[in-house]
Amino acid sequence: MTPITGIIITLNEADNITECIASLKPVCDEIIVVDSNSQDDTAVRATAAGAQVISQSYLGDGPQKAFAVPQAKNDWILALDADERLDDDAIAAIHQLALDDPKTAYRFRRRNFAGHHWVKAAGFYPDPVTRLYNRTTSGYLPKKAHSSVKAPKEVDLNAHICHFTYRDLSHWITRINQLSSRDAWAMKERGKKPSNWRPALHAINAMLRKLIFKGGIFQGADGMTVAITTAFHAYMKYAKLNELYENERAAKHNDSTD
Repeated sequence: MTPITGIIITLNEADNITECIASLKPVCDEIIVVDSNSQDDTAVRATAAGAQVISQSYLGDGPQKAFAVPQAKNDWILALDADERLDDDAIAAIHQLALDDPKTAYRFRRRNFAGHHWVKAAGFYPDPVTRLYNRTTSGYLPKKAHSSVKAPKEVDLNAHICHFTYRDLSHWITRINQLSSRDAWAMKERGKKPSNWRPALHAINAMLRKLIFKGGIFQGADGMTVAITTAFHAYMKYAKLNELYENERAAKHNDSTD
């Protein structure tokens, strides 16, 4: 089998990292964890599980995922988030790949879970993600939020990544709070300006997209949950962007009056 390097980015993922690494071991002969200075024992557990751990302050989604690529010993890269696992069918599919064309990257279907419940509604499935690629031709775009792999050619595999997105509904809300803060920071870093209208407009757009265009209105409680939480996330990340600018202006004002 062609050698593959697995790469995982982490921040306080002690509860997830061991199982994530274990799912990569059947197909990867090297695993690198890029840890954003976790305050828990993520790094200790990753090392114990057999991964090489590199500490790197968070650079943004795309840059962080690309950080370890030059240090990998293999050209073929398989990227996972810490709360993801290769399903058995993905492991089997990867073993069957020749990996003889460096211009081809491979896309998996992703199963998103809230607790033990597989959420399929409103675009949560098949949620295709490209994760296996050759670094000589392909790689993550330098986007600081929600980056993706850019490759000359992509092939869809009938195989799955399991994404244990949320432990329960309470954790779902907690993650929206965390991710909306990260997204607001990333938008400010790339120069996105504040707007009083943008939070509401993006929330309405997200709600309509999930309910109407993704069919959530016909998919029961899951459809409504996805639509409402997606709209809330959209609203909060733009509201927090406004808040970042407000805090910056307040800090400058305080400095000028001291």
